[in-house]
Amino acid sequence: MLAQTRICTRRSRSSQLIAQTTATPRRGNTMAATLRQTPLTCSGHTRPVVHLAFSKLCTDGYFLISASKDGKPMLRQGNTGDWIGTFEGHKGAVWGVALNNDASRAATAAADFSAKVWDAVAGEELHTFSHSHIVKTVDFSSDSTELLTGSNEKLLKIFDLGKPEAEPQVFSGHTGGLKHVLFMKDGKQMLSCAEDKTIRVWDKASGKEVHKMEVAHNPTSMELSPDGQTLTVTYGSKVAFLNPETLEQQRDEVTIPTAVYSASLHPDRSVFICGGEDFKMYKYDYSTNVELESFKGHFGPVHCVRFSPDGELYASGSEDGTLRLWQTTVGKTYGLWKCVDASSNEIINTPAKPEATA
Repeated sequence: MLAQTRICTRRSRSSQLIAQTTATPRRGNTMAATLRQTPLTCSGHTRPVVHLAFSKLCTDGYFLISASKDGKPMLRQGNTGDWIGTFEGHKGAVWGVALNNDASRAATAAADFSAKVWDAVAGEELHTFSHSHIVKTVDFSSDSTELLTGSNEKLLKIFDLGKPEAEPQVFSGHTGGLKHVLFMKDGKQMLSCAEDKTIRVWDKASGKEVHKMEVAHNPTSMELSPDGQTLTVTYGSKVAFLNPETLEQQRDEVTIPTAVYSASLHPDRSVFICGGEDFKMYKYDYSTNVELESFKGHFGPVHCVRFSPDGELYASGSEDGTLRLWQTTVGKTYGLWKCVDASSNEIINTPAKPEATA
């Protein structure tokens, strides 16, 4: 169960003042020339954080869920990182997490050979789906009626959440354990990547593989853009941007100066961020592939990165057991960040409250 429900969300940390220092200015933001990135550190996990996911914008803002080898996935307020609760019930490392669109449901994939679905408001376990091997990844359909899983069985499975006792629909063809699975926006096709150095597209109606892309290294992450038009994948030291329906490259892949484990594209496609083996966070201009920033914040390899649904921040999870939240544009008052004009002591750059989207 969740140790604490949303109604009782605690506010344990004070707003942070962004320090004055010298930094490379971001394009169109001269203020950043005198400000440095000050991430918010979210503690609580006792072992490496291996996956994370944001909800979409909801009436309560948005939420963040994290997976850890400690077996205790955590739910947080997305814009502040404030802890809401911990889902307790798995008996092994949790490798994958997902939230449905309105953050009313959470899903977890674990080394105890199970995937679970939870009531993310009350904290109750709703369903457990047994597998014959470690479950690595989960995803909800857009209408929250189905759960997609991928495991070391080398299979994709779709479970009907309205009939949880029914046998799942099974998709076979991978020759290595599944790393990530995703529903397409229309729910008619699915995406997968696995430790057989392939990325694949599957048709739900026929149960067949319809496209396959082979890469030089095992894929390490996969993200579908909010509009469903771009698939961001990482493998080796590469970040690639693909057409999710055909797996054709939409632009040249980008080489990162380290083994890269995760990447995320900003909702407006202005920048993308990534992280990997060298502990660093990287930010690149999406249109030019020019590196804009790189800096260390974690004390171990970066396993997962994601932009928030409003694009104002991004989250990272690491071998060091922490989540960190970073501002996309340094110098805005947003969430727990506070930026003050030294000459007037006035809070500046306060963005409008994001509107929830359907």
